[in-house]
Parts: sequence; structure tokens; C-alpha cells
Amino acid sequence: MESLPLFTEPSSPRARLAARLAELASQGIYLGTSSWKYEGWIGRIYTRERYMTRGRFSQKKFEAECLAEYAEVFPAVGGDFSFYQFPSRDYWRRLFGSASPRLQFGLKAPEEITVKEWPGHARYGGRAGKANEHFLNADLFQRAFLEPLEPYAAQVGVLIFEFGTMGKRHYESVEPFAADLRRFLAALPAGWRYAVEIRNREYLDEPYFDALRGRGAAHVFNSWTRMPPIEQQVKIEAAYTADFLTARALLRHGRTYEEAVKQFEPYERVQEVNEGARAALRALIERARQRRQMAFLFVNNRLEGNAPATIQAVVEGGSASSQ
Repeated sequence: MESLPLFTEPSSPRARLAARLAELASQGIYLGTSSWKYEGWIGRIYTRERYMTRGRFSQKKFEAECLAEYAEVFPAVGGDFSFYQFPSRDYWRRLFGSASPRLQFGLKAPEEITVKEWPGHARYGGRAGKANEHFLNADLFQRAFLEPLEPYAAQVGVLIFEFGTMGKRHYESVEPFAADLRRFLAALPAGWRYAVEIRNREYLDEPYFDALRGRGAAHVFNSWTRMPPIEQQVKIEAAYTADFLTARALLRHGRTYEEAVKQFEPYERVQEVNEGARAALRALIERARQRRQMAFLFVNNRLEGNAPATIQAVVEGGSASSQ
């Protein structure tokens, strides 16, 4: 009689991806996407039938409930939404209650903390173009952001401070920025993982890395318009400043966010393979595994066109553009 195998390889791409990501998460290596409410992922990650109301697809139901299905596949998710607000306690309660308690969040700190000068956009109203009086205000961050988050601390993998590109009028060089950053990080409470993402390539220097290292905060390896490609950043040994790793694979070098949106929406498939970014993410996974460190790695739709397919290619070693 022919014996059956003890284990059966999951048959669908979704099931294979979920199994592989669960295996990595068991080692403390968490991969996820930047945000999650994309109808273009229906059929790959999401099941249309789960969001039908009276025989029709309900976008409202989808946006309210899809995080639960997302968490059936991914162990982590990036939360860009918190960059634009201090979420209320009720918002946090609803968000963390809408998915598995095992799902790890990578949350951006509000721009109220990280913007030195308000952009000249109409949405900023009377603040546009003015200095931000709350820049690097550790007390405000703790009171308005961390304290409401405290009940869900176990579900927060990493907190990310994103600093947009700053000109000479903001800081003459990396040294004064690093000095302000060092003071800010030193004033933050223990018990959270902090990471910093910068958009000034000239800041990738020892004063910046030393400020992070002094607090045990991580540099966010990021792919962005004018930053060095992420595959170059991961080769900078000084950039490993914490006992955990964080990365955000966002855009191809040289491409703006608006150009990527125009090219890739509605994010149904990979349209342009970025082998360098994929290799960088694999290198970070391997480094975390070898050193037994935690890692929180996030991929954006704007990198290749479909973040789940990019992640699948990273963890399965594929490179087909049609994935």
C-alpha cells in the first residue's frame, strides 16, 4: 500500500503565502503591507463574497471588515493613517478589535511630531508654510499617542517616526538634526520599539546612526524617490542600530509617489519587478534569522504594483512580473 506524505503543501498561492509568512513570524520576522484596503487584491487576498450586501459588493463593508481577512494571511500591517491624526481611544478600540490579536502593527507617529515646517498644501490651512510648534514634542507624543495606545501595546510591533525631506533652512547639516533627534528619543518612555525613517540621503551618516544607537532605535531601510536604493542602504553596517530590523519598500528610486499611483492603480498585479528591493528584503530576513532578531518589513503597492505579490515573490524566491 502506498504511503501518504505526512504534510501536504498548500495548493493555492494565498494558502502558500499564509503558511510561509506564519513560519517566518514564528521566528519573529513579520512581513506585511502598507495599509490594506485595496479592492485590487480581491481574488488574491480577499474573497468578494464576504463583502456582499443584498447581492451586491459593498465597499463600506469591505473597508470596515477586510482587516480580519487580511490577518488570515499576513502577520503584520503598516498603518500610514496615523501620520495624519492622533487617533482617538475609540478608533484604536475598533481597529484592534477588528482583526486577530496576533496581527502586529507598524504605526507611523503623527506628522504633528515629525514635520518641522508645515507643507504649503491647502489642506494645512493657516498653518501652511509655518513652523510646527510641536516638532519633536515628546510630551505631546506620549500624552496624545502612546497613552491611548497602551492597552494594545502587545499588538504594536514598531512605531515609526517619518521625517520628510528637509532643506538647509531646517538643518544646515546632519549634526543639528541628529542632536535634536537624540534629545527627543531620550525623552521617550521605554517599552516600545522605535524606528526612524529619513528622506535626506546626506543624513545617512554617523551622527544620525549614533543618535539611533544611543536609544536602541532602528533605522528604517526605505526605498524612496531621492533616497539611495534600499539594496544600497542594507549594505551600510552602521545602519543596524537596534536589536530589531525595520524596512519599508515604498517606491523605485527616482520615481515620485504621484507617478507610481498613476502607473500602478488599481494595484491588481505586479507591473514592474524591482529585483534590488526584493534582494534587500531577503537579505534583511536572512540577517534577522541568523542573529535571531525581530524584523518588521513592509511593502507598498507603489513599489511594483501589487504588494502581496511582491511579498510572495520575496518569500518564495520568485521573480515573474505576472505574479
